[in-house]
Amino acid sequence: MKLRVLARLIQIQRVLVRHGLDEFVRETHLYRPLRFVFLASPWTWLERRKQAPRAERLRLALEELGPIFIKFGQALSTRRDLLPPDIAVELAKLQDRVPPFDNATARAIIEKSLGKPVTEAFASFEEQPLAAASIAQVHAATLHPTSGAAPGAATQPGAEVIIKVLRPGMRETISRDLEVMHELARLAKANSTEARRLRVDEIVDEYEKTILDELDLMREAANASQLKRNFEGSSLLHVPAVYWDLCRIDVMVMERIRGVTISDMDTLRARGANIAMLAQNGVKIFFTQVFRHNFFHADMHPGNIFVLIDDPANPRYAAIDFGIVGTLDIRDQHYLAENFLAVFDRDYRRVAELHVQSGWVPPDTRVDEMESAIRTVLEPIFDRPLKDISFGTILLRLFDISRRFDMRIQPQLILLQKTLLNIEGLGRDLYPELDIWQTAAPILREWMSDRISPRAQLKHVRRNLPDILTSLHALPSLMKVAVQQAEDGKLALGVRSEEITALRREMQESEQRRNRTLVGTALGFGSLLWIGFGLPPGIVGWLLLLAAAVVLWRARRRG
Repeated sequence: MKLRVLARLIQIQRVLVRHGLDEFVRETHLYRPLRFVFLASPWTWLERRKQAPRAERLRLALEELGPIFIKFGQALSTRRDLLPPDIAVELAKLQDRVPPFDNATARAIIEKSLGKPVTEAFASFEEQPLAAASIAQVHAATLHPTSGAAPGAATQPGAEVIIKVLRPGMRETISRDLEVMHELARLAKANSTEARRLRVDEIVDEYEKTILDELDLMREAANASQLKRNFEGSSLLHVPAVYWDLCRIDVMVMERIRGVTISDMDTLRARGANIAMLAQNGVKIFFTQVFRHNFFHADMHPGNIFVLIDDPANPRYAAIDFGIVGTLDIRDQHYLAENFLAVFDRDYRRVAELHVQSGWVPPDTRVDEMESAIRTVLEPIFDRPLKDISFGTILLRLFDISRRFDMRIQPQLILLQKTLLNIEGLGRDLYPELDIWQTAAPILREWMSDRISPRAQLKHVRRNLPDILTSLHALPSLMKVAVQQAEDGKLALGVRSEEITALRREMQESEQRRNRTLVGTALGFGSLLWIGFGLPPGIVGWLLLLAAAVVLWRARRRG
């Protein structure tokens, strides 16, 4: 273990002891390999513990430990159904009330990044920050009339903006804590079969990519621009415009949002906002981002969500803080959509089959047994509003299923799971009567229908036609080389066990996809010939039949 990591572990332990939280560590599997750190530390026995309420002690400890721990508390704060009320309320303060850093330091960072004084860059600048979070803090300002903005941003004199400034020393702090997380993951894997099943090392790897991306404010600005394009003209979500001329790696300037925070329910009700519509639109935004756009805001805790209520009957969401966004592999996206739809239809056997086909459970899993287990967990929650569903109990039951069937955690889906929990937590606070199933199902069904439509197939063929033609052009020479190597005894195939498993799975899936693929390809090429070359439909049909006959004849000869 590196000396720097050990020093940080001792520092973490001291903070936990000072706030009276070390008993939590003693209950985990990490205590055994780290017990020497606890038992050999003098403050374990001598340091006086604070007498503040436990929730406040927990919040203060997370704030003292730094950004990674603060983000952990932020994620927990959205799950009021899983936490005692006092802890949930206290952790909610981590969303936008983290202690700010010095105002003079913020001004110095802005001036160094922009290469000019604040008074030259902005018409006005508020020294006191609007909000402070774990990674950065935000100051209000107004622009000079010549400031450049993204399309759609205000450029009139006095346009209101916010300036996001990265906390000093963030990269060094996070780099150190990531080393600690990697070491803890290693210890956990070595001492816990459950940690090995959960693939904690891969989860930390995935988290490392996410948190390091968040330290680049130019990347966040680009994320905001992409999200804004995706929802251009939409009545669901407003995304603030970016002022690119004033953005740097540690400074970002965006349009200021004047709205009500989503957690301020008293103000929303007093202004007559349509709360039921807000809750439904939150679910629509999530599924639209994940499946239609495949680009989703992955840090949707209440501190990052506002409501624009110029028209209370049709309130509109506004989002900020785009440092963490997620995308999905097309394969994962497809399997998730099919899983959701199968759940909506109560087709539990299909859910079990999809888990086997996707490789999320071992290939020898008994589908009928898994079907029965999933039915037992999900059947009781249908046709019930959020307020009557204990997601805490459901999560525990699902964890039991995952252990029983050796289900592997998918690190690439961690951001999606986190975002889904955030959305569910917001929905529970906003409108407990919300029926998630009825709101989400039509969106997914429409997306699935669009994916297999003739128009989508034609678009797919047109987009990939250059690659298809290039591959076909290169295929004869590649096959000739392979045949020559086989004849010379030099053809070597390197296949690992995981590749064999993936190949088996792919063969099972290909059998199911074969007919759909042939029909889709025929329709796509037929449409291309018809539209692109103006051939009559009858000739197109005969050409397709002739091509199919040739393919079958050559296949029979090879057989």
